[in-house]
Amino acid sequence: METKQKNNPLHGVTLENIVNHLVAYYGWEKLGELINIRCFNYDPNVKSSLSFLRKTTWARTKVELLYMKSLRDIAKAEKLKIAKNNEI
Repeated sequence: METKQKNNPLHGVTLENIVNHLVAYYGWEKLGELINIRCFNYDPNVKSSLSFLRKTTWARTKVELLYMKSLRDIAKAEKLKIAKNNEI
């Protein structure tokens, strides 16, 4: 039986997709400032980050929360852009 999780923004999103999104949105340097973990600050790459995050619950939670914040920020920016376009 398949469980629907329509209120879970992380449902169906892999950790790799989350890390790639955050790197594209913030970049490694900013990501390392926002979440101060070694795999983001010293020789950062997706593979080592995934390895660490899969073993470290507190770090994964921080990454997931930052991912959801970035989605809210993107949605907010889109709303502002649409509102500005409607004013013209």
